[in-house]
Amino acid sequence: MNTTLKITAFTAVLAAAFGAAYGVGNAVDPVDPVSAEPAHAAHADHGADAGHRDAASRHGGEEGGGRGETRVGGLQISEGGYTLGLDIPRVKAGEETELSFTVRGEDGRPLTSYRTEHGKQLHLILASRDLAVYRHLHPKRAADGAWSVPVNLPAAGDYRVFVDFVPAVKGAKPLTLGADLAAVGEYEPEELPEPSRTATVDGYTVILDGSLRPGASGALDLKVAKDGRPVTDLQPYLGAYGHLVALRAGDLAYLHVHPGGEPGDGTTEPGPTVSFATTAPSSGSYRLFLDFKHDGKVRTAAFTVTAGAKAGEEKKDEVVQEEGDAHQH
Repeated sequence: MNTTLKITAFTAVLAAAFGAAYGVGNAVDPVDPVSAEPAHAAHADHGADAGHRDAASRHGGEEGGGRGETRVGGLQISEGGYTLGLDIPRVKAGEETELSFTVRGEDGRPLTSYRTEHGKQLHLILASRDLAVYRHLHPKRAADGAWSVPVNLPAAGDYRVFVDFVPAVKGAKPLTLGADLAAVGEYEPEELPEPSRTATVDGYTVILDGSLRPGASGALDLKVAKDGRPVTDLQPYLGAYGHLVALRAGDLAYLHVHPGGEPGDGTTEPGPTVSFATTAPSSGSYRLFLDFKHDGKVRTAAFTVTAGAKAGEEKKDEVVQEEGDAHQH
């Protein structure tokens, strides 16, 4: 075969290979742009959808690369070149223990520079695998990069430790790493509470309006009342009037969202309603934990909700009485 024929044959093979690769790429992940979601006009009074989506993307609720997929955090111990390491993977239930951990970079060195987000450099969430126990803690960091905080877990069993942070480096994105923690003792797992739109804690009643939508952004409004009267003087907590964490039952996939507005922005009222936008990564059961501050104390109201449930399937009138020791701060 002469040189000209060889070149022609090679070009034909190369073109065929690129064509096949393009076809496979389209089958796996289409290159056509995904159309934008319609605006949620029904919630325009709680802020523009763009603001809600921005807030969600900053805190672990951003949508994935296509087909309605949603990124979730806390399912892995290492991501983006950073790794979470617990110094002690076991504690004894009912006893106060110093929980210490370190976040390390790709070079193995402790991360010592963090970007402040919502008043803290790092947020620590502790939740039992049965979602009966929840803690939102704020550990202290030593000069060597090690973090520590005292914990007292009321029940034995398996727990998940979540650390939510943003490295103070150019181009860094929010990360949520997760690691398992065992509390030694006699273990009696609890059933997930039934779905409910109403929760009570320390004399406060919180009513949930809205729904989790699998693969699509949805609005959640939580209205706080005390002794039957709307609370209109909520206090700022972590740079907002409320802080919401959502965990998926089964694997504890972590969604961390904040309100679209913030105190002092000229539009966000200090109650009684705190509004959020979030996207459920899938249908199924979720546990929502709302932290709010009033009269100088932070309280947590918890709900069980079902993403993808049809109207009327959830029990909207059932009141869930939250136990004080399950949601201490």
